[in-house]
Amino acid sequence: MTLTFSGPVFDCAEPATVADFWQAALGWSGRETGPHGESVLYPHEGETTMGPPSVVFQRVPEGKAVKNRVHLDFASSDQAADVARLEGLGARRVDVGQGEGETFVVLADVEGNEFCVLRGD
Repeated sequence: MTLTFSGPVFDCAEPATVADFWQAALGWSGRETGPHGESVLYPHEGETTMGPPSVVFQRVPEGKAVKNRVHLDFASSDQAADVARLEGLGARRVDVGQGEGETFVVLADVEGNEFCVLRGD
């Protein structure tokens, strides 16, 4: 038996809103709505250099209550510019206990899901 990783799934209150944020953040043009209202994002040819993952946003009744147990990391060749762009899309900086002088910036998306932008030097 072989497992194939298809991509992460985000639980959220408003899948379309969270998908709007991530679609703009990632620059992916592929998007579908699933049978239960979930939003599925995926890159088209040339929109990613690492392969064809997808990201799913599914509605759940409960809100986010604690820090994520799993989060996404993104390498950036211009961390300050990418962080500013993501903040312009609605992301906000969060403190999850990181120290001073870290090589990453912790952000939260429009529903509070944490992710990191790593300095890519």
